[in-house]
Amino acid sequence: MRWRLTVPVCWVAILLVPALAQAPAPETITLDLAAPSHPFPHFWDRMFGSGRATLSLRDDYRRDMRAVKAATGFEYVRFHAIFDDDVGVYNPDGFNFSYVDQIYDGLLENNVRPFVELSFMPKDMAANQTPHAFWYKPYPSPPKDPAQWARMIDAFVRHLIARYGAPEVEQWYFEVWNEPNIDFWTGKPAEATYYALYDLTSRTIKQIDPLLRVGGPATAQAAWVDRFIAHCARAGVLFDFVSTHIYGNENPKDVFGVDGPVDFRNMVPRALKKVHDQVAQSAAPSTPIFISEFNAAYLNRVDIEDSSFMGPWLADTIRAADGLVSLMSYWTFSDVFEEQGVVKTPFYGGFGLVAERGIPKPVFRVFELLHRLGNERLDSPPGTLLTKRKDGKFVLAVWDYADPGKAGAPRTIRLQFTHRRVARYRLQTVDPAHTALAAWDRMGKPAYPTTAQIAQLIAASRLAPAREFKASDAVQLSPHELAVVEIP
Repeated sequence: MRWRLTVPVCWVAILLVPALAQAPAPETITLDLAAPSHPFPHFWDRMFGSGRATLSLRDDYRRDMRAVKAATGFEYVRFHAIFDDDVGVYNPDGFNFSYVDQIYDGLLENNVRPFVELSFMPKDMAANQTPHAFWYKPYPSPPKDPAQWARMIDAFVRHLIARYGAPEVEQWYFEVWNEPNIDFWTGKPAEATYYALYDLTSRTIKQIDPLLRVGGPATAQAAWVDRFIAHCARAGVLFDFVSTHIYGNENPKDVFGVDGPVDFRNMVPRALKKVHDQVAQSAAPSTPIFISEFNAAYLNRVDIEDSSFMGPWLADTIRAADGLVSLMSYWTFSDVFEEQGVVKTPFYGGFGLVAERGIPKPVFRVFELLHRLGNERLDSPPGTLLTKRKDGKFVLAVWDYADPGKAGAPRTIRLQFTHRRVARYRLQTVDPAHTALAAWDRMGKPAYPTTAQIAQLIAASRLAPAREFKASDAVQLSPHELAVVEIP
């Protein structure tokens, strides 16, 4: 194994938490700083999802976007409902792009580009007048007149090019619809009617500018990707990427067609491997794979989305996803989000990195730390990510995974480094005891924190300053803790 000791080493100690009464026996992890490496683009933090289109007009949405941009440098945002009635694009007298301009101007002014999800159906264009159950009641219907949909797509895209210029819009992505394999599409049969919409949309966009990037099927549960590619090949319809969604608590029957259990830790990696293999075996094996929604769960659980559990889960997922996808979009960057209605309390298991009133969750700090990983990954043992940055620093992520809601066990580690002497290092962590969620619990979980309490929660969310250590001998992680070590 590449991380076996081969030359004199320097023992590096990381004391993360006070020693427990019965600390586990240390495990030794040897890291070869001359190990083989490969490119490691930050596929997990280049794009985020968000609440529906019109929420992007709010000041708190843009504030949270700027905060996440500063922490991760993300480049694209994806949201539903650019064609919903509250945006006002469609009316019987023509098309109105006033709010579209304000929405996209607001993104671009903050150096974030749209990943344009072409949804949902304007009510007056919908063949099925039954709205979706979301609080804002979108229409998941096929168009009653496909030609009118094509006219709207044509006018929409031509307007974008006229406003922003073809070179800019050619850097965007256009994804046709959202999750047509579940209740976000009422066409019957679902797959055939979705393909009809995709074909019409792709041809309309490509006739305007062949360099515009279009794709789908934007399915839930990692579904239809192989069949989508096969359909497009048969129909002669162009696509520039494939997209699908996956969450850690999916039903294995829906994703893999089997009844056996798949835990939180393995669901997303197994689904990504399924999609990757389908594309590799398809008529278009080099097609980029975009996971345009992912998270540990699609249900609101405080012990998942709001907790430090997300640190080990996300690091573990990134490790497993490396080489399987081109882009993964975490759902979502902010709890300025109203699919279930108006937010009632800061911590309710919302999808966002940032809770109501701008309070960063543990997962915000997790993304902030993992953004420090390098763009070159070296071989390393399980439970670690060893990378090298352009400035020559090595950056190591190491974690203690436990399932959500489980106590887990502490992990005591001895780190050995070969092919380089390590005298000092810098370390920061995200752990269960030092988060905004923990501070909120100590406050008594106020549903409507005062201004002073909000300031206290924001302060409690901040990472402790990086600590510099001399080489010693102890590494102890608590369950649900993530550590990032920077090695000069």
